[in-house]
Amino acid sequence: MVVIRLARGGSKKRPFYNIVAAPARNRRDGRFLERVGFYNPVASGGEEPLRVVFDRVDYWVSHGAQMSPTVARLVQDAKAKVAPAAA
Repeated sequence: MVVIRLARGGSKKRPFYNIVAAPARNRRDGRFLERVGFYNPVASGGEEPLRVVFDRVDYWVSHGAQMSPTVARLVQDAKAKVAPAAA
């Protein structure tokens, strides 16, 4: 089974997460199939805190991938921010 989850990067006390599609058996920061975005919880100034490639997320979900609860929340928040801007 494929899961869309966060893979931690960054340095100590300065987390950075890639949103990846990976086989469920692989480690959290191990091998993955595709990077579909990123999340920077400590973004400041003009840095972008969240980027999600919605068409790739939809592709993986349509092929049976499950989103982790945190990724599902982040994708929902990102869609909410994009929807008012498009309208």
